[in-house]
Amino acid sequence: ARGGADRLGARRVPHRPAFERGMRSGAATASAAADDGGKGEVTLLDYGAGNVRSVRNAIIKLGFTVRTVTKPEEVASASRLIFPGVGAFGSAMDILRSRGLIDPLREYVASGKPFMGVCLGLQLLFDGSEESGGIEGLGVIPGTVRRFVGDDLVVPHVGWNTLGLARHTGLLADVPPGDRLYFVHSYRAVPEPANEDWVLATCDYGGEFIAAVQKGDVMACQFHPEKSGENGIGIFKNFLEGTTGEVPGAPAAVSAAAAAADAGLARRVIACLDVRSNDNGDLVVTKGDSYDVREKDEGGDVRNLGKPVELAGRYFEQGADEVAFLNITGYRDLPLTDAPMLEVLRRTSETVFVPLTVGGGIRDFTDSNGTKYTALEVAAAYFASGADKISIGSDAVYVAEAYYAAGRAKDGSTSVETISQRYGAQAVVISIDPRRVYVNDPSETKNKCVKTSRPGPNGEGFAWFQCTVMGGREGRDIGAYELAVAMEDLGAGEILLNCIDEDGQGNGFDHELVGLVSDAVKIPVIASSGAGQPSHFTDVFNATKCSAALAAGIFHRDEVTISQVKDHMKANAIPTRV
Repeated sequence: ARGGADRLGARRVPHRPAFERGMRSGAATASAAADDGGKGEVTLLDYGAGNVRSVRNAIIKLGFTVRTVTKPEEVASASRLIFPGVGAFGSAMDILRSRGLIDPLREYVASGKPFMGVCLGLQLLFDGSEESGGIEGLGVIPGTVRRFVGDDLVVPHVGWNTLGLARHTGLLADVPPGDRLYFVHSYRAVPEPANEDWVLATCDYGGEFIAAVQKGDVMACQFHPEKSGENGIGIFKNFLEGTTGEVPGAPAAVSAAAAAADAGLARRVIACLDVRSNDNGDLVVTKGDSYDVREKDEGGDVRNLGKPVELAGRYFEQGADEVAFLNITGYRDLPLTDAPMLEVLRRTSETVFVPLTVGGGIRDFTDSNGTKYTALEVAAAYFASGADKISIGSDAVYVAEAYYAAGRAKDGSTSVETISQRYGAQAVVISIDPRRVYVNDPSETKNKCVKTSRPGPNGEGFAWFQCTVMGGREGRDIGAYELAVAMEDLGAGEILLNCIDEDGQGNGFDHELVGLVSDAVKIPVIASSGAGQPSHFTDVFNATKCSAALAAGIFHRDEVTISQVKDHMKANAIPTRV
């Protein structure tokens, strides 16, 4: 655990009755704030962690102005305060403490003025968390935040899940029963007698946990409204307009498990946009065959399938569960502030309210001016511009090679570790680009093999999946299995599993590859490369433990729509967000 944060064993929890008296006395402030002339001003607490831009964009979309505060004295003057927390519990508390924000936050909540926490902003309200070695929280709500547990449970809990309602208030009034909201977290608080008067909604994942709390005008949610589409925007709207009171005559509480026929975590459908500079220097979305993105005719320019911001918006409207940008142009000689993908993210996050992942060039580098940047600084720039997750490719291979060479020792200095420690495992995706290597016997390689149903060119009955770097141009002596295992141990939260052999072929995902890796780790695996029709998504979900499946070209060319994919999944009893 990190410096200065109090341990749970010696925590100093505030006197709760003071909080509760303040909240009761301030219970009428929300409606008054909504009548302050126009839509009014909202205060956003930005303590420098993760993607706050999307929350700001959601507020602006609703017609409110945003005042960002970073100093202790600015908190007390807020009339409506939103606290979007992202990252690790211990790191967040360290930052809040170093900036003198802990007591002002406690006093604000105790005043009963409208307050909304998001994700870590909910967890920090509790007594403490076992994350980072056991850290004291703000002590507003009784209970300790603990890691998800379960023998076969994939952690982090990433994706769209259903809610159960303990009470009915206006905050969640516009979320239809059975609809899903977006979660991404490794730790959770659970209902218990001491906090039951706070619990507004629960969710089920390896057992029931708290999804939303509310007491008076103080509320928070574990899910991300700003990443939950129009339903999430509606939740912010209800908070900002002060329509969050108890709903009279509402039906009885509904458990998360009974909320819908296909309740639970949905399997995700992700739209991917490979973004590259063409020969004229314009950023375009492209797609190739086995990673070759140039046209075959004379001239051979980069294949242009559209503009990244416009396509991302289209996929959001069509119901994509996430959008991923993979920047396949280096740009490592440019100053970081001039990186073209930063502007793509800023513009996309203004209209796309589902999670955004960005990959490409996330490693230590030196720009054309001689300025050195760490991978953590590069990631921070992407998060500040609107990314929710970053994807690390070639650098992860080099990190894994060093990890095994050192006897699986960890020193905390790698790109994967530093970004995970600062922003949380759920923010780190590892993009693996493997190709099949056939062998007659597994003893021919140190890497994990599968007995394949697709024999090699000379009848070989086994294959391993060789990781590549530099956009698939260079193979390394490490397999996808070994890389995934190393990355999980180093703190990554998700695997994006590509397949060079199947890329652009339309024959379906490589089930042998996806099964090998999704069986090897307990973090989410995204199947990628090879989708050609809706049934391919259903097939990979039925055949493997993967949490999501991704496609690019079939969506760009309108050969298959996202709704067609989801209709097929739902018809075949795959939990699906619709």
